[in-house]
Amino acid sequence: MASKEGNPAYDRLAPVGRVTLVGAGPGAADLITLRGQRALAEADVVVYDDLANADLLEFCPAQATRIYVGKRAGRHHTPQEEIGAILVREARQDRHVVRLKGGDPLVFGRAGEEAQVLAEAGIPFEIVPGVTAASAAGAVAGIPLTQRGQASAVVFVTGHECQGKPDETAVDWRALARTRATLCIYMGVRRLPIIAAELRAGGLSGSTPVAVVTQATLPQQTVQVGDLDSAATLVTALSGQPALIIVGEVVRLAEVLTQARARLETLPV
Repeated sequence: MASKEGNPAYDRLAPVGRVTLVGAGPGAADLITLRGQRALAEADVVVYDDLANADLLEFCPAQATRIYVGKRAGRHHTPQEEIGAILVREARQDRHVVRLKGGDPLVFGRAGEEAQVLAEAGIPFEIVPGVTAASAAGAVAGIPLTQRGQASAVVFVTGHECQGKPDETAVDWRALARTRATLCIYMGVRRLPIIAAELRAGGLSGSTPVAVVTQATLPQQTVQVGDLDSAATLVTALSGQPALIIVGEVVRLAEVLTQARARLETLPV
C-alpha cells in the first residue's frame, strides 16, 4: 500500500474529485453493466489494464485522459502501490477517475486494496460490480456452476498466490477436494498439474472432469475439457493466455447442453 507520509498526492487540503472502481466484465465489451458504461461516459480520467477490453475506452469522452497500468503474471507494468498513488493524484485534481478492472473488481481484482488507499486519502469512491470470469466461463462452456443433485456449492479460488504469504493462509487444495464443490480456479494455468495432484491426494478421482476456458466471451475463446489425470496436457498450448479452470462433476453437463442446443438450432423457425 502506498505510504501517506511525504507523499503530496495525499494532501488533504487539495481539491477532491472522486474515483469509480468499475468492473469491465469478462471480455466482451457489451457485458459491462449500464452503470459502468455511464461512469466511463462521465470520466475525466480512465485508468485501465490488460484484462479490460480496450473497446470500452470508446465510451469515454474524447478529451478524457487515458492511463495504462497493465500487468500480467510475471511481467508487471505498473506496481500496485503506484496505481493507488495515480488514483489519488488524479482525484486530487478535482477529477472523476474511473479505474477500469477486468471481471468484477472485488473478485481477485485488488479493488479492496485500492479502495483502502482511497479511503485513507479521504477520496470519495464507488464500486461498480461486473460479470466475473467464472460466471462467463461457465456460460460460454455450457457448464452450470451449481446443479441440484450434483453441486450445491461453488468455490472461487486463486491458483497463483503472492510471494511471502504465510503458509497457514495458503490454499488447502486437499481440503477443497473434500467439499465436492465446483471449483473455479483463477490464474491457475501454470500450476494446474500441481493443483490436480493435490486434489487427487485430497480424494478426488483422477476422472473428475476439468474444463479450461480461455478468452471467455471473446471471438477467440476456446474450451478444452479433460480430467484431473490429463490436466498437464490441457494447458500445454495456452502460452500464458488468461484462463478460467472449472473442476467438478458439473463439467459433464457441458456436452449434454451443447447437444441440446445443437438440436434446437436444427429445428425449423
